[in-house]
Amino acid sequence: MTLKTDTDPAELGFDAGRLARIDRHFARFVDDGLLAGWQIVVSRKGKLVHVSERGQRDMEAGKPVEPDTLWRIFSMTKPVTAVAAMVLFEEGAFELTDPVSRWLPEFAEPRVYVKGSAVNAVTEPATEPIRVWHLLSHTSGLTYGFHHTHPVDAMYRAAGFEWLSPPGLDLAGCSEKWAQLPLLFQPGSEWNYSVSTDVLGRLVEVVSGQPLDEFFAQRIFAPLGMVDTSFGTDDLDRLAALYVPRPGTRKAVRNEAFGKVGVGRPDYFSGGGGLVSTAADYHRFTQFLVRGGELDGVRLLGPRTVALMASNHLPGDADLEEFGRPLFPGMPFHGTGFGLGFAVLRDPVKAKTLANAGEYSWGGAASTAFWVDPVAEVTAMFFTQLLPSSTHPIRQDMRQLVYQALVAA
Repeated sequence: MTLKTDTDPAELGFDAGRLARIDRHFARFVDDGLLAGWQIVVSRKGKLVHVSERGQRDMEAGKPVEPDTLWRIFSMTKPVTAVAAMVLFEEGAFELTDPVSRWLPEFAEPRVYVKGSAVNAVTEPATEPIRVWHLLSHTSGLTYGFHHTHPVDAMYRAAGFEWLSPPGLDLAGCSEKWAQLPLLFQPGSEWNYSVSTDVLGRLVEVVSGQPLDEFFAQRIFAPLGMVDTSFGTDDLDRLAALYVPRPGTRKAVRNEAFGKVGVGRPDYFSGGGGLVSTAADYHRFTQFLVRGGELDGVRLLGPRTVALMASNHLPGDADLEEFGRPLFPGMPFHGTGFGLGFAVLRDPVKAKTLANAGEYSWGGAASTAFWVDPVAEVTAMFFTQLLPSSTHPIRQDMRQLVYQALVAA
């Protein structure tokens, strides 16, 4: 399944000449060797207004980016896991305020870091249980080993969790290991980007009685017609190679170690970052969201549920600058809150962006990104394979270039 523009952009308020600026801008990244290649998709009101590719999916093999290229979407998996959880929520399987220990007993007595080093930490009992909404909003107190900013991060690395997970450990085993580590803070008291969504994936498994890959395939991918999205792939010819910036020049250099991610069936199904997908598939996912939970006559979520997910759930309607730990450089923290699975734009002026308040978004570690703007009915996606996502301001540039081209209602 591939994508192509199916309407005159002017009919949907876009200036074609201004849209061309997107490709000219990002072509320089390829021409300068900063990215191997990329794929861009923009739609409005359900119609494609801009689809383009440039460069190579595998520079060493000389294979170009093609419409059906497979991409490791890493943390763009998180919104899919959030949707899975909300499908179960709508069926009455749990309340958002329920303690997760009801289904994951390993989290029954969490401890919270107080002081000390990674090898001699002082902890105290959590005064608040980790609840379902804490997992969805990254306010659980869990963390990632790759942050490298806190002693608890170091504990994650010592346990084998930095970018990857210990070999042979499945999702249940990972959840049990994380539960043994202290929390960064009392649940609900701060925001910190973390393995929360992976734990949420484990919750989906236990509540549904299905492995996460089966739940995704049967309850989300098949109904939405996402035929190329899965935890890993054996179609290595279509899978883009993964690159990192060369120190000093930032030229894209192939990384074989990280490139193994997404190849074949993984040991554990990472609801936080394990999916491989295509532009066509993820476009269908964004259309399901912008249409309020329905696509092509198939409804997975009610519109009120999607609206709740796309609302700011940080206490006091705070933004991430006020309530979060600024450890995720791929987006502005000023004026941006967090919902149930997405970042949510609260104030475009504070965020210094042309986007509309109410836009929700997220991205992946290899510099992929998407957003959904329910006000303008715009969706946009950018795919490439450069780790980490903070190497270039791709997400900010993409928004600026898309919205400057939107000239009419």
